[in-house]
Amino acid sequence: MKYSKLFVPLLATATLALAGCVSLPAGPAGPQGMTGDTGATGNTGRTGYTGATGSTGNTGNTGATGDTGATGYTGATGYTGATGDTGATGNTGATGNTGNTGARGSNGAKGSNGNGTVVIVPAQ
Repeated sequence: MKYSKLFVPLLATATLALAGCVSLPAGPAGPQGMTGDTGATGNTGRTGYTGATGSTGNTGNTGATGDTGATGYTGATGYTGATGDTGATGNTGATGNTGNTGARGSNGAKGSNGNGTVVIVPAQ
């Protein structure tokens, strides 16, 4: 920053402070000072190194599969009941007596031989 720019506000403050104490007419303005040289710009620093990428963590192991539970026993099968006895077969009834054979009818009388006449009856 230029020193003259810093000096001007300081000088103005001091002038106002003194003006309240002494009342003299202002004198002629002094010559303007020379502008100071600008300082050299410093060198730009180097860019720092980027850190290396971290390694990927290990993948966790898969948990063990649990055991299958035991299968329960099948219950015993009940016994089949005994088959009942077959009832006794009844006795066959006695056969009835055969009845008497009826008397034989007589032969009818033999008809006579006709004279051989044929009668034709017309249809109505």
